Amino acid sequence: MTQLGLGTWAIGGPWTAGGAPAGWGQTDDGTSRAAIALAVEAGIRFFDTAQTYGTGHAESLLGEALAPHPEVRIATKVGYAIDPAARELVGPMTDPIAIAASLEASRRRLRRDRIDLVLLHLNALPVAEAAPVFDLLEGQRAKGQVAAYGWSTDFPDRATAFAGREGFTAVEHAMNVFFRADALIPVIEGAGLQSLNRSPLAMGLLGGRIAQGHRFAPNDVRRSGADWLAYFTHGEIAPDYARMLNAVRELLTTGGRSLAQGAICWLWARSAAAMPLPGFRTPDQVADLCGALAHGPLPADTMAEIEAVIARPPDGPPRER
Repeated sequence: MTQLGLGTWAIGGPWTAGGAPAGWGQTDDGTSRAAIALAVEAGIRFFDTAQTYGTGHAESLLGEALAPHPEVRIATKVGYAIDPAARELVGPMTDPIAIAASLEASRRRLRRDRIDLVLLHLNALPVAEAAPVFDLLEGQRAKGQVAAYGWSTDFPDRATAFAGREGFTAVEHAMNVFFRADALIPVIEGAGLQSLNRSPLAMGLLGGRIAQGHRFAPNDVRRSGADWLAYFTHGEIAPDYARMLNAVRELLTTGGRSLAQGAICWLWARSAAAMPLPGFRTPDQVADLCGALAHGPLPADTMAEIEAVIARPPDGPPRER
């Protein structure tokens, strides 16, 4: 069964972390609401957000737009202190009392008494420091304030450490045509967890709307030069990724798929546990993304051809992506 959700980082609007841009530039809330409405109409029943996205703004938008749709599930993330007035990320937050208070703020913004899924947002947090956070989330699950929880992490040992807990149901991690997550997928599948795919379109590179030479706005995270951001260099497409994209573009668009649809269909073929969470800003983007549902996973022979022509960089040790 193919599953598709949508991510809301891109509709949070501008915000900063450590003085650097952490959002996707300027947004229009009316356009965002229209895009969410179209997604629900098209059958999307899962949205991923975070307290950090617009320092609460994405949660508020989602809560407003989904108020008439309690059947639509929402995942949010905890682990960072935010300053909504300044639109700044303050820093990591692991104190259970502070996290409990931040979850109450999320419930208010999301207009939900119970949050369907809460993910720890601190990708590389040591397991010992994460344990009290998950103890808190288990307590909130017992009280009915959280339905399930998981970790947004690219580290297999982090996922393994808590996979045996009854309430731990999902790992959100980077995975796309350029990065197969070969070390993490066996852990997720072996434990029967949900694979929530962060960056399924490689920060928009696989969306088909960014031409070579495109320059992002100064307040766009893709121009920030962050260490974990491999797809873009100084706000332009990184040459290695441009070459890989050119090598697989025709294969991804097989069967009448758009490039974005092909990238999503690749993920479904990669793992039966996969739920891609592409971001969006406009109704047109949502319509394109939801069109992938009519196609389903890429055929096995196409997957094999992609593996034959793409030259991915070595994964190296697990790291934040």
